[in-house]
Formats: sequence, C-alpha cells, structure tokens
Amino acid sequence: MTSRDVLIVLFESVQSLDVSGPLEVFAGAGAQSGAYRVLTAAAGGAAVRCSSGLRLLPDRDLDVVEPPHTLIVPGGLGTARPEPGLVRRIAELAAGAQRVVSVCTGAFLLAEAGLLAGRRATTHWAYAGSLARRFPDVEVDAEPIFVRDGPVATSAGVTAGIDLALALVEEDLGREAALLVARHLVVFLRRPGGQAQFSAQLAVQAAERDVLREVQHFIVAHPDADLSVQALADRAALSPRQFARSFSAQVGQTPGRYVDAARLEEARRRLEDSADGVEQIARACGYGTAESMRRAFVRALAVSPAEYRRRFRPLVAPVDPASL
Repeated sequence: MTSRDVLIVLFESVQSLDVSGPLEVFAGAGAQSGAYRVLTAAAGGAAVRCSSGLRLLPDRDLDVVEPPHTLIVPGGLGTARPEPGLVRRIAELAAGAQRVVSVCTGAFLLAEAGLLAGRRATTHWAYAGSLARRFPDVEVDAEPIFVRDGPVATSAGVTAGIDLALALVEEDLGREAALLVARHLVVFLRRPGGQAQFSAQLAVQAAERDVLREVQHFIVAHPDADLSVQALADRAALSPRQFARSFSAQVGQTPGRYVDAARLEEARRRLEDSADGVEQIARACGYGTAESMRRAFVRALAVSPAEYRRRFRPLVAPVDPASL
C-alpha cells in the first residue's frame, strides 16, 4: 500500500488542538494500515510556541519540505498577522498537494494564499463574519462543521478538525477504518447533528436549577413527546408562568425556541444518518406531519428536508485499502 504524506504546517501562536486533533486521526489510521505518514514542518525547522504556551518541535523545515498528498493548515492567534513568507510557502505546497485542508482560522491563511477564491468555505463561527468581510471572493458558510469544495476542505472551530480528518480517512480507507480511529479517540465518527457548529445544547447554557436541567435533557431525549409549556411546567412542578420565566432566564431561550431547536437538530441527525423516510422522521421528532417539518426546515435552514438530505447525507463509498 502506498503511504500518503500528511503535512501539518506549524507557526508561532498556532492552536495546539488544531494540530494534534487531525494528527491523532491520521496517525491512528496510519498505525492500523500504513496508509499515512504524518509530518509537521515550520519555517527553518525551528520549534514554535502554541497560543497556549506549549512548544512544538517540527519534523521538517517548511522551506525545503516536498509537497505532500494532504496539506493541513491549522489556525490560532498566529493567523491574525501571518508572515508573508508563510503564506507564500503554503501556496507553493498547495500547488503540489492533492488536497488542502484548514482547521478553524487556518482558513484565513488559505484565503491569504488565494486558495479559497471562488470557493465555499467555513471557519470558527466567531470569525466567519471577519473572513467574509476580508475576502469577499470567498463564499463563507458559518453553519457546517466542515466544507469540501473540490480539493480544498475547510473545517470549523478547533475540534472540528477531528471531524474533517475522520471524514477524509473514511473517504480514503472506508468506514470501518475511520470508525476504529473514532472509537479509539472516543469521539463520534459523525457527531449528532454533524453539519452544525452548534447543537441545541451548545447554543444555549445549561440551567442552574436541577429540575430545569432535567427538563432540558427530557426535551432532547424525547422530541416526539408533548413538549408544550404546560406539559413541561408540570414536569418541573411549576406553574406555566413560573416555568417559562425561570427557563428563559436560566437557559437564555424560551421553552418554545429550545424545543424547536432540539426537534430540528434531531431531524437533521436522522436525515444525515438514517434511511428513514421524511414522514417517519417527522413523527419521531414531534412534527406530526412531513409538511410541518418541511416548514420548520425552510424557516430555519432555507431548504426542505429532502434537499437537506441530498446535500448533507454522507455518500462516501468504502475504498478497498489494498487498492491504494
């Protein structure tokens, strides 16, 4: 089997998890199959200090290393004012690479190098607006965990680099190989609601009161239940008015909006990961009818459930490792 070189670019004030997340995925898959050789490189081959203070010693000198199969550009504080030489070298290596990947704000370096012009891309949700303003020729989508546009792939904030790396391993070696790595790292092969940077739980805060946290958990676990304010208030042993006021104050969102987000997230996950029909998913997620779910999707995502499934359901065919 031919080993594919995966080169991770290092620079001052890089985000350590942007480096180590994809590195662990490809190194783990390489240890199983010999399919990857993972290398790091920095200008002059010198050690760099991460934004957290961690020091990393690269394997190679970025200035002389050969173009790899997969070039990974992480993010971090060092992307704010990158050295022109770093940007030029990324562009040179990308020209000889078969695919180019960014993690988090590494997308800014790809954009600086002209690699995202005319392409769709994502980055950390907090920096998506800045990326779009600085590089108007890039179609920035703040929603997905990662975006593939031809040979260029960009991922969202920090740990999303793991999601993208797993997807690339699945593309190269098949689902079982990627699943084995995911299990070893104790992460999802495809996280629930995997196309969204936010889940219903991450987008809001957890309530301080135990009884309200239990209601939050119940909503997520039982989207098909009666989740009216009256029913939820009964579960919390509060009057509807007390419940709605306390929930909104502690969660930062009304009960109704939280329920809507939880149902939408579960429906998205099922569209991505199951073969269930739209009618079946609508019932399981508390919408009642396919038309009600369609209206919710169009209102929140501007696409129908069928179109969402077409765009986002993984269609990766397993690859026989022996053929690589």
